[in-house]
Amino acid sequence: MKTTPYYICGPTASGKSALALETARQLDGEIVNADAFQLYHGLEIVSAAPSSEEFAQVPHHLYGVLEPTVAADAQLYVNLARPVIAEIQSRGKTPVITGGSGLYLKFLTHGAAPLPTADATLRAEMDARTLEDLVAQLQQLDPAEAARTALQNRRFVSRALEICLLSGQKASDLRDGWEAKTAQISSQLRGVVIQRTRPDLHARIALRTRAMLDGAALEEVAALADVSANCEKAIGFREIRALVAGEIDRATCEDLINAATRQYAKRQETWFRREKWLTEVRL
Repeated sequence: MKTTPYYICGPTASGKSALALETARQLDGEIVNADAFQLYHGLEIVSAAPSSEEFAQVPHHLYGVLEPTVAADAQLYVNLARPVIAEIQSRGKTPVITGGSGLYLKFLTHGAAPLPTADATLRAEMDARTLEDLVAQLQQLDPAEAARTALQNRRFVSRALEICLLSGQKASDLRDGWEAKTAQISSQLRGVVIQRTRPDLHARIALRTRAMLDGAALEEVAALADVSANCEKAIGFREIRALVAGEIDRATCEDLINAATRQYAKRQETWFRREKWLTEVRL
């Protein structure tokens, strides 16, 4: 019988790896990475990948499988993850998927939204028009979408109009259809999102940052001369590179990493609050 994947999500430093290990043992499962930066080989310390001791406890998949020069995205991740998940299921094991990269998880669980991507030429044309003109066209093409759009927000109006013009359909129809589809998919998913108090999470972030800098993070970053723009976005990478180059001191580097990590954690918490299918687990 095909096993149902189990998802463990949450902000950075919340304890996902430890909970994933416990869950994998309980469900006779194997862990599948869903962290954008833990996919990269050579970024294990900066990305806070599981330790060798943790790897030894249960099988882990999709850790360190990409070279740092690869420009990964959510669709590439899905292409990597789906065969791995299917193979785990074929052996009667439970895939325990864990990570904090919300978009990667969304693509894996629900697929990509059927909305056209931004078009630079059309955006340039709309940027040259007045907001009032854009609103009038949106109200004509898609009254329902106009009625629920913050019409004083030019970005929202432009995006809704862009969807209509590029797809030849009403943005409201596309979005409503996608919402219904995602609700149906969500009803079949199971997983948790870790919740911690803000002071607790910030303390854990500070401890992890200190451990990273006390460890071999500087050597790790110094060894990565050529990386993709995506890999370079890993929190701590640019800060440590500046430290290695002598542009900032250790204390400044630590402060910058802590601040960036706290901001990222806040964005993750906001993302996962929208995923109503996840059950909150307070640690």
